[in-house]
Amino acid sequence: MINYLAKLTAWLGQRMFLIVLSALFLGFISPISDSAGLRTIVIGSFAYMTFVTALDTSFKEFLQVLKRPVIPAWILVLIHIVSPLIAWLTGLVLFAGDHYTQLGYLVGASTPIGVTSVIWTALTQGNVSIALVAVTLDTLIVPIMLPFFFKVVIGQALQIDYMQMMVQLLLMVTVPSLLGMALHDYSRGILTPAIKTVANFISKMAFFAVIFINAAIVGPSISWDISTLKIVLITMFLVAAGYLIGFLGSYVFKDRSKETALAMIYCVGLRNISFGLVLALSFFPPPVAVPITMFILYQQPFAAAIPYLFRKLVKGTA
Repeated sequence: MINYLAKLTAWLGQRMFLIVLSALFLGFISPISDSAGLRTIVIGSFAYMTFVTALDTSFKEFLQVLKRPVIPAWILVLIHIVSPLIAWLTGLVLFAGDHYTQLGYLVGASTPIGVTSVIWTALTQGNVSIALVAVTLDTLIVPIMLPFFFKVVIGQALQIDYMQMMVQLLLMVTVPSLLGMALHDYSRGILTPAIKTVANFISKMAFFAVIFINAAIVGPSISWDISTLKIVLITMFLVAAGYLIGFLGSYVFKDRSKETALAMIYCVGLRNISFGLVLALSFFPPPVAVPITMFILYQQPFAAAIPYLFRKLVKGTA
């Protein structure tokens, strides 16, 4: 039974694209209303996935990255300066006069790192320590950085409960990561292959649940017409640009490795769209949320395609 489950888990790990697409499709056609219970399930699933991912990382590896935070700091620069600038300029050029869409792209590109960046980094054998440090640092600076950012760029002070948001991110990322690394270092044989196999399989199911629930919540807010189709196409470009910024940004480092590049690609490319939607719907007119909603159509499918594109690129430059 364990051998079969291990083979199934490995098969799913190599075909995450299918999990993402099926979860998106089923979510969009499912009549599920947003609720506190669903949000709790999403937070719990994220926490579990992060915990399982951290089981393969030691405190020593994490602290080595934390002592030299140049790469995570550079990731935050790409996320909170370069990406928003590109999104804002894209909105100004392609949606002249449509201030709501321009603002939507700016808000979407300014959201913090998505928790799934750690999961995808682990799935593709990237440097999980870099991803964990980047997400943790972002968790700590976002409550201070975002209000200042919107005040300067938009000229509007936002009254947001960032403390609650920070607590949620800490519960989803920081706490389970620390617990997972602690168990890794002090397990002393407790984590047998069988236990890891079961834990990894449940993690795949949790990943499906997170995408499914988010798609089900977002689906009803999409009204398909010509203007929406234009937003869909431009959003595809911006999501792809996010991953590309992470990839090109990795060339800043002379000792760049495959593991570092993958961590940067996912950390820069994957954003916390759920938070972006809450931010837009809570403090701006509803049209601002439309471009942000479209990000969910591409982020996970593109994330699943990255390993294949990365391997082809590496072979082409070898």
